[in-house]
Amino acid sequence: MATYKKPVARKHCVITGKSVAYGNNVSHSHKKTRRRFEANLHVKRFYLPEEKRWVKLRVSAKGLKIIAKRGISKVMADIAKRERSL
Repeated sequence: MATYKKPVARKHCVITGKSVAYGNNVSHSHKKTRRRFEANLHVKRFYLPEEKRWVKLRVSAKGLKIIAKRGISKVMADIAKRERSL
């Protein structure tokens, strides 16, 4: 019998595209071991007044600053346009 695996959401910001990066931990003796640099992601709810609904987005700290500067409506329009072009 096959087991069902729940789909895992990618750890990336839907606005900036930032995701996990890989690098090295470097000790005092310069011994290198691999590590992951996680993006600073938060799950936030935003209200779209023209659609009269809430949307839940996984955004980075930089993404939150972009939303604060440009507005959620403009950012969502850019996301929709980018996804249509793919």
